[in-house]
Amino acid sequence: MTKLSVNINKIATIRNARGGNTPNVLQVALDCELFGAQGITVHPRPDERHITRADVYDLAPKLKTEFNIEGYPSHDFIKMVLEVNPAQVTLVPDPPGVLTSNAGWDTITHKDFLQDVIGQFKAVGIRTSVFIETNEDHIAGAKAVGADRIELYTEDFATGYEKDPEIAVAPFIYSAEIAHELGLGINAGHDLSLKNLAFFATHIPNLLEVSIGHALISDALYFGLENTIQMYLQQLHIALIAKNQNG
Repeated sequence: MTKLSVNINKIATIRNARGGNTPNVLQVALDCELFGAQGITVHPRPDERHITRADVYDLAPKLKTEFNIEGYPSHDFIKMVLEVNPAQVTLVPDPPGVLTSNAGWDTITHKDFLQDVIGQFKAVGIRTSVFIETNEDHIAGAKAVGADRIELYTEDFATGYEKDPEIAVAPFIYSAEIAHELGLGINAGHDLSLKNLAFFATHIPNLLEVSIGHALISDALYFGLENTIQMYLQQLHIALIAKNQNG
């Protein structure tokens, strides 16, 4: 079954709004694992408006599931990741002041840069993923720079889902097929939710992992964190059953 990695950025946002340590980011991460999450994702940004560098160092030795650190590969980010040595690093082309991730890498224009960064991570055994849009050339470029996986940027799917799910998912199916043929693993994330997750996971071949934060934490305000994680896992289970039935 596709793995669920819970992005806990929004927990840190709530904590930072008042200072102190409530809610406790580390405890929430451990609880997410206890409640069934198969990974924890963080995306520290230079202004530390949610996850801080201290959070990253606190989380790394305590987590029992996969730790995925997302972010723009600045010098400080690279240094932190190499020191923490997570299971996976996901490279995102975020400029410093951006509110949320809003584009994938142009792996052709940034080939030399990405090749160098990815080489540093792979030299110490960290799996690398590149945040990318449904662009065939850029997916091939991800393979060329040495990435192990791509993370499909799914905002366009989520936006188009309500209007026509089949049309919305089609470019992602094609992209996943291309990536798999090239030997790349496939992750996905951004605006996936209880409304669209099962449909997306059913249709995307070889989907290894989804990273979900904003929608999941928002749902937890109504349903509770444990129940919400189980609800998301159930959507992935529904997708697995559908795939098996479809052959």
